[in-house]
Amino acid sequence: QQGMEVRQGAQGWGGSGRVALLAVLLCLCCRAAAERVRYSIPEELGRGSLVGPLARDLGLSPGELPARNLRIVAGDEKQYFSLEEDNRNLRVNDRIDRESICGSVSPCVLNLEAVVENPFDIFHVSVTIQDINDNAPQFDRELVTIEIIESTPPGTRFPLGNGRDPDIGVNSLQNYELTPNPFFSLLVRESPDGTKHAELVLEKMLDREKQKHHHLILTAVDGGDPVRSGTAQVKINVTDANDNPPVFTKEIYKVRLMENLPEGSLAFQVKATDNDQGTNAEITYSFSDIAKSVRQLFTLDPRTGDVKVTGLLDYEERKYYEMSVEGKDGGGLTAHAKVHIDIIDVNDHAPTLSLLPILNPIPEDSIPSTVVAVINVRDKDSGENGEVSCKTDGNLPFRLETSTENTYKLIIASALDRENVSAYNITITATDRGRPALWSSTELVLEVSDVNDNAPVFEEAAYSAYVAENNAAGALVLRVQARDADADANGRVSYWLAGGSAGAAGAAPLVSVEARSGALYAQRSLDYEQCREFAVEVRAQDGGSPARSSTATVRVFVLDRNDNAPRVLWPAAGPGEAPGAASAPAPFEVVPRSAEAGYLVAKVVAVDADAGRNAWLSYELVQATEPALFRVGLHSGEVRTARAVSERDAAKQRLVAVVKDHGQPALSATATLHVVLAESLQE
Repeated sequence: QQGMEVRQGAQGWGGSGRVALLAVLLCLCCRAAAERVRYSIPEELGRGSLVGPLARDLGLSPGELPARNLRIVAGDEKQYFSLEEDNRNLRVNDRIDRESICGSVSPCVLNLEAVVENPFDIFHVSVTIQDINDNAPQFDRELVTIEIIESTPPGTRFPLGNGRDPDIGVNSLQNYELTPNPFFSLLVRESPDGTKHAELVLEKMLDREKQKHHHLILTAVDGGDPVRSGTAQVKINVTDANDNPPVFTKEIYKVRLMENLPEGSLAFQVKATDNDQGTNAEITYSFSDIAKSVRQLFTLDPRTGDVKVTGLLDYEERKYYEMSVEGKDGGGLTAHAKVHIDIIDVNDHAPTLSLLPILNPIPEDSIPSTVVAVINVRDKDSGENGEVSCKTDGNLPFRLETSTENTYKLIIASALDRENVSAYNITITATDRGRPALWSSTELVLEVSDVNDNAPVFEEAAYSAYVAENNAAGALVLRVQARDADADANGRVSYWLAGGSAGAAGAAPLVSVEARSGALYAQRSLDYEQCREFAVEVRAQDGGSPARSSTATVRVFVLDRNDNAPRVLWPAAGPGEAPGAASAPAPFEVVPRSAEAGYLVAKVVAVDADAGRNAWLSYELVQATEPALFRVGLHSGEVRTARAVSERDAAKQRLVAVVKDHGQPALSATATLHVVLAESLQE
């Protein structure tokens, strides 16, 4: 997509017209902003200096800034920039020295990523650091000594060494100046890479006998405003003639060195020859033009011309070195050659990772493709050695997705379930393409937060409870329990009766449930004879929002107690008598005197409101005028003659039978029966 470029100047750049034009350009650029934002600032700005209105250039209004959570990620770069507390403007966080950061590389660009949320997006931000004229040219040697044979012809040139200015562009070294002298002039040459070299040109023949020494001042000037300069003294010693100068085998030695070359290793060799004889052919080698920092990395054997490595070469710090060597014979004649050294990268840096968590903890109902973290990967090596790929270990519901060249997004790949896995320990490994490959890894712990996605589940779908009648009000009937796999409030279960408490319409409720424990309590004493069983629906509900619930059926069976005595239905009690008391004289049964043994006199009929054994009735004759004359059936209640009626038996017989149940303890009632022995009713 089309990027946008915003150039921000320091205070004091240009007039108000340029500022107005810059504001118009900023507005136009902001409308077209897509994935990339560019700024340009001068080096050496103070801490807190404005780089640019980053939030506005990303199209973020002040109202939406808190929700979008704008942040910047700089990887393993030094934190040169920071956001204001309100996240609107990008400002300088630390001193920016272009020369120490980029050296001679131009343009000097610092890269970072801007991350926003809701929705998630990543923007690439680049800041170009512009050079200012903060360095004056300097010479490696403050005193340059040149020996020239008096027979040297005019037009001969002698290198004077290079001035060095770490600034770039117009602020770098632009020219050399030499104090006027009738014997010498200055020639400035420019190499293909733009470096300017000063050479001393002999204009007239020298005469050692007239003047043995000449003193000049060489000045290097840059093109900054104001101009900065540096000087070196040039001392020329005039010597006697030596007609054959040394000659190097090459004008330029081009060397390629691996950056991991051990200290003390032979890097290369320079070689020069001289057609003279004796001491005039003995050549001594030395560096004639070399930076102090480079001199610490290489040594030159003055006898053999062997150049050895004496320091640590690092491709990531410097990729190219240039120096000049001098060969001088015993007569003082010299020759010069240039050496160009290219450093070859080796895979000596493992990738580095920096993590920016976006969503942690993660709600378990987060949809796939949700971004949970941003990973920034850096490798100081170059080429394939600096190409990095990332992966996650294990079969996890997350995957890495490339966002930009150095940035990955960790996104949700499949549904999460906190009840199965509540946290993930993710190892992210970055591997480069070097041979052998180097790698590094980091761990990210992601927690899964609970959402209310589970309803309570009862231990049983249906419960049965047994309660003996005549219980005390408030007695425990049953305790139900439901479990919820969710956490905290989502898993906190409370109970109540679905549709209210159980009980007949208009009547007091039979049971209630305690909300926290799930315990069911009887609200009043239960009576088996009125209600033998009933069912209630208990609802378990969690504390989530919205809440989830489930129900279970509780069937309560009332157990009978022996709380009802048998009730005699026949013979009925006489007027004014309570049930169970002796009967009145009427009614009475008539038994003929001719009755034989087994004659059915009457049947005692009784009932018991209880159930089971409590309602099993047995009959017994406990009182009779003639005890041997009558008997009663144990289970039938039938009263029969035990023998034949005789003339001696009294005409009026009174029988008392007891009816007893089988409860513990047993309850009973009595029935009184009047019998008349006669042949006829009239009798």
